[in-house]
Amino acid sequence: MADPKVCVSLDGTTVDEMIEEAARANLAGADMVEVRFDRLFLKKPDVTISDEEEGEVVETPPENQWETMDFSEVNIEDSISSLKEGVPLPVIFTVRPVSEGGFFPGVDSERLEVLHKAIDSGVSWIDLELSIEDKTRKELMEKASSNGCKIIASKHDINGIPNASEIVAMVKDNQESGDIVKFCGNARNHADALQIVEAASELKGNGLSHSLMALNSGGDWARIHAPVLDQSLVYATLQNDFQLSERGLVNVRDLRDAWTLLEY
Repeated sequence: MADPKVCVSLDGTTVDEMIEEAARANLAGADMVEVRFDRLFLKKPDVTISDEEEGEVVETPPENQWETMDFSEVNIEDSISSLKEGVPLPVIFTVRPVSEGGFFPGVDSERLEVLHKAIDSGVSWIDLELSIEDKTRKELMEKASSNGCKIIASKHDINGIPNASEIVAMVKDNQESGDIVKFCGNARNHADALQIVEAASELKGNGLSHSLMALNSGGDWARIHAPVLDQSLVYATLQNDFQLSERGLVNVRDLRDAWTLLEY
């Protein structure tokens, strides 16, 4: 049984933070990292500290409430160049739109411009959403192929999770759309999270490249059991708080330890 590759999604909102996180991810056992370039447009707010019975409580507003910078405020070329020089692992380069749970503040033509520049820079992997217009996506795929850049063909459903049969069909129908087909949805309950596991189980043994996961409670099930579900890639995090599993995430070291413990 071959272990899936493990990708740590970086949480930084500056190039320096991402480079520092990537170094820690390398030491923690990640095979690659995801640079969420759309996060560079986030303005991290000041934390608020309140006095509670249990002591001081530090709070930060949810990220979807953070302000974002204008497109012109981030130097695209310099940022990509610095990340390429400073990150020690293969990179999945992602510029997630708001419609799929991301933070990119500009119009789609600007987002596509960033993707083109990332491919030109020689990035290892590029995340191309299946929602990108067909002609434009084909152009990006051809450029990626010419530059030796592999493709994550992704779909992110922020409203929920379809049934397992729909997820299976999506993976099968889009094998030519990328090197790995990725689906991530927001689980509203455990029944939603089970759709991910059921879909992965149905796809097992078909020789298809996929990475299926969910956010919220139960979303970590498919990540933890990815080796027996024939998953190609698992997204992990460097975060390590007690509510991590409730958000469907798993720390990269905990993931490796779980696979050892479960004899995967």
